[in-house]
Amino acid sequence: MAAISPQAFLRQLRGSELVRLFDLLPDMSFFIKDRQGRFMALNHRGCEYCGVKREKDAIGKTDHDFFPRRRASEYQKADEAVMRSGRPAVNCVESAPEAEGSPRLVMTSKLPLRNAAGEIIGVAGFSRPLERVRSRSSGEARFARVIEQMHQRPEASLTSAAMARECGLSQSQFDRSFRRVFGTSARQYLLRVRVEAACRRLAETEDTVAALAVELGFFDHAHFTRCFRRIMGMTPAAYRRQSRMPKITRRGT
Repeated sequence: MAAISPQAFLRQLRGSELVRLFDLLPDMSFFIKDRQGRFMALNHRGCEYCGVKREKDAIGKTDHDFFPRRRASEYQKADEAVMRSGRPAVNCVESAPEAEGSPRLVMTSKLPLRNAAGEIIGVAGFSRPLERVRSRSSGEARFARVIEQMHQRPEASLTSAAMARECGLSQSQFDRSFRRVFGTSARQYLLRVRVEAACRRLAETEDTVAALAVELGFFDHAHFTRCFRRIMGMTPAAYRRQSRMPKITRRGT
């Protein structure tokens, strides 16, 4: 489908003024993007994430104009999966839209947008910081303590059985409920937290990769490298080299 202007894009959407309602939710980022990944609408919190004062400063730009390359690629890949499948993605855990190595994560939901002819013309979504999610008296609240433990001590050995006991659930109940709420298993969530912690250590210390593997609770050097490559798209050694290269100013800044 040929690219269209932001104005023409929004004219195809029914009830696009509903976007303004999301400005009333200060902890929630809401966005609409077209098939090319360009922002078509953004609420106030979304503008804060992008580092712009007004929505119009982000319209027509993409994640790559505002976020670190791997963060932007992660968001873009998730958007494309929703548009390709035509199915919503609900309560998926993603890296926070800030510097790599940040321990913060966000919970994101996205759905494909269709025009009157039924063609998928973009994606809409919203995200909330997980620290806000886990502080609420909702279905997520029962996991608050184990989530906090993961972030405070990512190296700790937390088995599914131990986490289930902490939540007052059987292991099977815990596994099913955690995946339903967070869109991933507790084990994969913990691995992601550990990799983010590793990013900080690789950039800020001289600790060897092998030492970091042990310190952050991975089975061994090989396990650490496999997990790191799967999440970050490169080896820990390559990440360390790149993190210490002179920074290049991003487009739009």
